[in-house]
Amino acid sequence: MINDSKNLSLAHLLDPSPEQIRSWANAAVELMAEYLGTIRDRPVYPHTSSRKIRERLDSSLPEEPVNFNELLDTFRGSLIELSRHNGHPRMFGYVQAPGTAIAGLADLLASTLNANLTAWRSAPAAVEIERLTIDWIKQIIGFDRNAAGLFVSGGSMANMAALAAARRAKAPPQIQNKGAQSCAKTLRVYASGETHHSVAKAAALLGIGRDNVRLIAVDERYKINLDELVAAIQEDGTAGHLPICVVANAGTVATGAFDPLTQISKIARRFNLWFHVDGAYGGFGALAPSACPLFTSIEEADSVALDPHKWLYLPVDCGCILYSDPEAARATFAHEAEYTRVIGQEADEAFAFWDYGPELSRRFRALKVWMLLKGVGVRALSEAIEKDLECASYFEKLVKESDDFEMLAPVELSIFCFRHLPARFKGPLDTASPSGRGTIEEQLDAHNERLLLALQRDGSSYLSNARLRGRFSLRGCVMNYRTTPHDMDVLLDDLRRVATCLEITE
Repeated sequence: MINDSKNLSLAHLLDPSPEQIRSWANAAVELMAEYLGTIRDRPVYPHTSSRKIRERLDSSLPEEPVNFNELLDTFRGSLIELSRHNGHPRMFGYVQAPGTAIAGLADLLASTLNANLTAWRSAPAAVEIERLTIDWIKQIIGFDRNAAGLFVSGGSMANMAALAAARRAKAPPQIQNKGAQSCAKTLRVYASGETHHSVAKAAALLGIGRDNVRLIAVDERYKINLDELVAAIQEDGTAGHLPICVVANAGTVATGAFDPLTQISKIARRFNLWFHVDGAYGGFGALAPSACPLFTSIEEADSVALDPHKWLYLPVDCGCILYSDPEAARATFAHEAEYTRVIGQEADEAFAFWDYGPELSRRFRALKVWMLLKGVGVRALSEAIEKDLECASYFEKLVKESDDFEMLAPVELSIFCFRHLPARFKGPLDTASPSGRGTIEEQLDAHNERLLLALQRDGSSYLSNARLRGRFSLRGCVMNYRTTPHDMDVLLDDLRRVATCLEITE
């Protein structure tokens, strides 16, 4: 016999009343406002450990519910206090966006609607929002208005989708059904040595093979060497391999270098290669007037990877892949199955995202893109990105004017790579023989690595690292509408303060 009272109790827990939802939401939004309003005053990184965090959390499997306020208390006391604060204005590590309040609320609403954007019939209005925002993104970067695109989890998935389309378009057609073993020639992909590791990872997963991604040397500004690119393609053709794709970087993750798109597009056409642009970091730099000239010829690309969850300041996850030829993408990903067959709908309504990417189930990522662009506007985003570029250039100026730091790469977008060069290393470096210089460089690398760890533990500012031409580099990326030139001054002051303490203990 069904126990009605028990069912009512369960329904209350899983399907709370509107009044209860309002109460929870008000408390959660109050906490959100409190957190964002005080984020500048918090240490960027917590002084903690995995064990300490586990000790703060109740690890027992919960059989009975706890009060919502208790959940918020745990969020406030453990998750906020023991997290790295990616929205902090001096969070310069990696390529990390701060997120925005309006997008956070959009994620709440998207989860409330719980739309699954597989096809138009699954989520009519949500699919139209995604198609619209993809059109806006094409306009932002100057891409073909007839191109296709969709949102994916991030740049890694976008690069993988692009490489899959390149393989389908340029390799023998039987590879789609019979696999890589059906191709008599080894497939080759070309990218600079500064290209994100997701390209090689995608090649491995797609059966192309990591070793068949030829990494081309870079010039003094960390851009791909065009002469070496052409030589590698010709060499592979002579050896009986099959070149299929060249990847250009619209902002590398190490230095922010921007490969010359016009010249690479001509090389791609000359050798009949798929031309892919990885703009996961720098793609939305197109919104900044000073960076616009870098994007000349992006419309020549066959595919472009972008990350709105980077320079559109959105919370993760939200990547994007664009294809200039929708049919090339459809030929790669379309797959017929009775349980997905669309019946009785016109062309627009028969549309399915599963025909253009690897996923079937897809969350409503487009809502936060739409709400940000509508609620903030392109002009404000353009000004914020331009300000980020100016902050990075200002920091480069500070370093060049100092006598205790030096730049290790030029600033092109908003990434800056440099190192601490105290007097005890500077003099010996200037006078050392080539063999002796190597030893001093190793000591300087070790010093900067210790400095980086000390800075992160200090909590006032946060940098990450890179290795450039064999040397350890302190690396920062400005990607935050909260960051000001004063924060760049504070970063240098923090480094000097932490370095002084470090030298006392060394």
